Amino acid sequence: MSVNRPNPVSVGTIVWLASELMFFAGLFAMYFTIRSVMPQEEWAAQTDHLNLTFATINTLVLVASSFTCQAGVTAAERFQPVRSGSIFNLPRWGMNEWMTLTYVMGAFFIGGQIFEYAELVEHGLTISSSPYGSVFYLTTGFHGLHVVGGLIAFLLLLGRSFAAKNFGHHEATTGIVTSYYWHFVDVVWIALFLVIYILR
Repeated sequence: MSVNRPNPVSVGTIVWLASELMFFAGLFAMYFTIRSVMPQEEWAAQTDHLNLTFATINTLVLVASSFTCQAGVTAAERFQPVRSGSIFNLPRWGMNEWMTLTYVMGAFFIGGQIFEYAELVEHGLTISSSPYGSVFYLTTGFHGLHVVGGLIAFLLLLGRSFAAKNFGHHEATTGIVTSYYWHFVDVVWIALFLVIYILR
């Protein structure tokens, strides 16, 4: 009789993400605290600068990247690092192709966020222009840094996959725990998007 122990890497990643969740909970608390003490008219005037259509498109790209990331995990779990057919035959894609697509979509999101920041600065909304500007840039900025961290993780994952002579459990586990992190930043962004852009 054998005992199946949980993968320590996966457990450690989940525990670390729980601490990250507390960090973002603090940012949400700061956001709602500032909102509760700031005059409603002033708050509304600041949120009018937000481009909901552009933010929605950027959000949909990030959400879609979670599905491509999970497709990469599925390929990793069957120990398939690269595609086994045409590049247009998506069901035959390996982990590397799916994770590369996820990386591109994540990079698109960051590029969109930088473009949005530039537009807001042009309209006079900066991190020091008002309390709203401070909480907006702090919450979305820290999330953006986490997305950049995820992009770095994808590069390390792909590098490890290409360097491995035999794609095995270690490489597959790296893909799985990277997906945990990516799904986490996606879920956090959905919450931020609802709070900042929808419930403004």
